[in-house]
Amino acid sequence: MKIGFIGLGIMGKPMAKNLLKAGYELYVYDIIPENVKEIEAAGAKACSSVKEVAENTEFILTMVPDSPQVEEVALGAGGLLEYAKPGTLVVDMSSIAPLVAQKVGAELAEKGIRFMDAPVSGGEPKAIDGTLSFMVGGLKEDFVQAEPVLKHMGASVVLVGVLGSGNTTKLANQIIVALNIAAVSEAFSLATKAGVDPEAVFDAIKGGLAGSTVMNAKVPMILEGNFKPGFKMNLHSKDLTNALDTAKSLGVPLLFTAQVFQMMQLLRGQGEGESDHSAIAKFYEALCDVEMRKN
Repeated sequence: MKIGFIGLGIMGKPMAKNLLKAGYELYVYDIIPENVKEIEAAGAKACSSVKEVAENTEFILTMVPDSPQVEEVALGAGGLLEYAKPGTLVVDMSSIAPLVAQKVGAELAEKGIRFMDAPVSGGEPKAIDGTLSFMVGGLKEDFVQAEPVLKHMGASVVLVGVLGSGNTTKLANQIIVALNIAAVSEAFSLATKAGVDPEAVFDAIKGGLAGSTVMNAKVPMILEGNFKPGFKMNLHSKDLTNALDTAKSLGVPLLFTAQVFQMMQLLRGQGEGESDHSAIAKFYEALCDVEMRKN
């Protein structure tokens, strides 16, 4: 099966490699030529444009940073609207605003091009080992076609509703992750300030009700002072912007989300935007004059 893959960044590259390992024939494109060359070396066919991807495939995956990039790839000059064949299925795995997903889908549908939103959760580590979680919005018949492909990149692939539902679900996911990191940072700053070894606190509580996947993934990084990005704060801040904008349009208050967003904005202003989102801990470290590090 021929698959187009557009967007070979921190997430897209390992996801594309997993599809190559599964035996798919990939036609790949990215605005950064070095990214294309890396995936070409792994066995993909390099393309020089979105047009070239569209001309060679009828199943296309996109994984780009945000709503404007999805609109550019899908609807912009030289994009999928112009060159994809009628009947082509486009599955956008980016994390974008739900209303943008619906807009893109509606415009592509006028040309007979099918569209689904399927954002992921899990960050770079799960992209590498192929255990991402996919939250998919779209038609059931399109999901039946897409699911086997997505399962080569994810451990969980769930159709959550109509087009746009995937990104609404992703926004809910990102709110929970952000608030979880903030809660962990607040709690561990208290324990550290009180003179308790934060590593011992982690060992004591991770198996109880307070334990979580977020805690297990992020506390070891905080305790080691390792903020190398698995998921950049800039990207999480973008997701919370989309969540807050969506909530505003629906009249839904997101009180805690707004507070954590402001923490991220402060940290980004201090140069932490390219750090892992676990660097939220640095906000509390500065506030409490502590360092949450294992002894």
